[in-house]
Amino acid sequence: MTSTRSATLFALALLAPALIYILTIVAYPLVDTIILSFTNASLRPGYDFVGWANYQRIFGAGNFTEVIIRTFIWTFFSVSIKMIIGMCGAVLLNAAIPGQMVFRILTMPPWIVPMAIGIFMWGWMYNGQFGMISGLLQNFGIIDGPVAWLAYGDTAFWATIVTDVWIGVPMVTIYFLAAMQSIPRDLHEAAWTDGAGRFYRLRRITLPLMVPAIITMSLLSLIATFNSFDIIWILTQGGPSGSTTTMIIDTYKTAMGSRKYGEGAARAVVISIFVTMFCIVYFRAVRKLQQGEAK
Repeated sequence: MTSTRSATLFALALLAPALIYILTIVAYPLVDTIILSFTNASLRPGYDFVGWANYQRIFGAGNFTEVIIRTFIWTFFSVSIKMIIGMCGAVLLNAAIPGQMVFRILTMPPWIVPMAIGIFMWGWMYNGQFGMISGLLQNFGIIDGPVAWLAYGDTAFWATIVTDVWIGVPMVTIYFLAAMQSIPRDLHEAAWTDGAGRFYRLRRITLPLMVPAIITMSLLSLIATFNSFDIIWILTQGGPSGSTTTMIIDTYKTAMGSRKYGEGAARAVVISIFVTMFCIVYFRAVRKLQQGEAK
């Protein structure tokens, strides 16, 4: 009995740091945000509980539905492009080519450069008067005059996606490259001996064995992109005319711009619900993969 109790206490002592972290860094802020979402908290001292009024207000407004749709579209294209480019880059970097290490190093700058500096650099390139993109397109005769890419809704939307892809591709590429290199070479050598070409080996060996890595990276990239704030805020602050306003930008403007903390907390709770749904889908997918491997 004594040894069992000692083992239990020892296990609790080992878990204590993680439990303290979860309670103080995750659980408390989450619970406090949920409680705040049911109030009319603002700059005024004190607040009253208003029930579901904040949620009724944000879902009753048509613009919030547009913000949700825009967020999903922005996230879908950004994550999809990062996955495709990252996979292609990993395949190329995994190939036996001269200067392989140099090319691997050259993929890192977008990830190594501080995010704010990289975003400001893209903002300079998007500038219509002295930006590099507009200048190059004019020199090649593609456009007749300078274009302020961040001044128009459609171009600003895609400009933020391009910037997010540039920042996120290196991590995806390196992650996929590590997953590729963990695949036993014997499988590729056996397929090569049987006459299988590179594309066949990629389709029949590499990609199926990388499915867990692809799912994991897709979720991580999905959550990071869905909650991306820096890129849009530094480039456009959600403009022009709200064309790049995503849920996280809308939440910040409501809570910090309009000082409507209760309504902003309600928007944050909605974001948390979406992220939780993504995680549930991920865990179910992983569980199915594990069950399939067990069979």
